Amino acid sequence: MEFLQQFINGLSLGSVYALIALGYTMVYGVLRFINFAHSDILMLGAFAAFYLSPIVEKFCGPQSPVGAILVVILAAAICAIIGTLIEFFAYRPLRGRPKLTVLITAIGVSLFIEFTCQHGKVFGSNPRPFPKLLNDTQFHFGKLAIGSNDVIVLLVTAMLLVGIWFLVQKTRVGTALRAVSYNQQAAALMGVPVNRIISFTFAVGSALAAIAGILYSMKFPAIEPLMGVQPGLRAFIAAVVGGIGNIPGAVLGGLIIGLLETFAGGIPGLSNYRDAIAFGILILILFFKPAGLLGRSTVEKV
Repeated sequence: MEFLQQFINGLSLGSVYALIALGYTMVYGVLRFINFAHSDILMLGAFAAFYLSPIVEKFCGPQSPVGAILVVILAAAICAIIGTLIEFFAYRPLRGRPKLTVLITAIGVSLFIEFTCQHGKVFGSNPRPFPKLLNDTQFHFGKLAIGSNDVIVLLVTAMLLVGIWFLVQKTRVGTALRAVSYNQQAAALMGVPVNRIISFTFAVGSALAAIAGILYSMKFPAIEPLMGVQPGLRAFIAAVVGGIGNIPGAVLGGLIIGLLETFAGGIPGLSNYRDAIAFGILILILFFKPAGLLGRSTVEKV
């Protein structure tokens, strides 16, 4: 029974990592670089929900499902705009530059967001309690306890993953996105608006990060400007383990990391080594299967 309890907890946590990893993998699939500011969008999404919640409560009442959905939609929209602006001002001018230049810029954007938000006139550095968007009800099946928040996390993640797959595989925008990912120059010659597609990718990835930030804050209800660092790092590991640039791989990697972290936390003597376990898995994957579990090795022409 304890194994099943840990398994459910791991699935819930892994689902959040999968959502964050999707943002990493979508941007990498199109532009072939890691947006390290992605984890900070998660934090901005949590704070957006923090400030929106009391406003929405005035119209929808406390812990209202309609209010919670509205908060999530508004926070996702705000972060989608922020992600688009980051791409426009920070990354678009560097398109065509060496990858190292873009990588350093991404780290700089991440640090800029984190330290700006720690300023006393912005969010401040002290943790704040995340508001209860919904009442967390515990369902008991014998010794097994399942929280309604865990069920919500799993359902929302599953719906979003299906939605992203449908968007990428079954729509014209998804076809254009895959064309840009395969060859930007050829896609542009075929009439695909490359800049719009890239901005759209950042918007979708940032919206997913915002939703993941809210779901993460529902599980660990204390938010502060550096809250995105650890889940963002684990989600990056998940994306690499599953195969960066591969959507099912991001999901698989997120679930693997979430389950391993949860089971390690429940074993005496291993709870302090959860990060070491995650990085150890990353090293093994890079050593034996550099493209990830579901990724495909590619040959670069020089």
